[in-house]
Amino acid sequence: MDFSPELRDAVARGEITVSYRLWQRRQVKPGGRYRSAGLDLTVVVDDMELLPFGTITDDDVARSGEPDLETLRARAAHAGPIDDNTLVWRIEFHVE
Repeated sequence: MDFSPELRDAVARGEITVSYRLWQRRQVKPGGRYRSAGLDLTVVVDDMELLPFGTITDDDVARSGEPDLETLRARAAHAGPIDDNTLVWRIEFHVE
């Protein structure tokens, strides 16, 4: 799994443990271990689910490393527009 350069240090420190992705199909799976570009570590996917963007909680916004929901929406929207009903993948992970 890749992360934006400005998030990589927080991922490496374990401060970011949730990511939201606008994928057409699943690209990781629970239990999977993935190298991350720009980081010398392995990301282990603990859980993932497909859910509407509008259901993201404040706790998950914080766990994603973003200051607010609109900033998270903007980051995730690099693959296309996101409204509250757009389905996004919620990926919970830890690093090794």
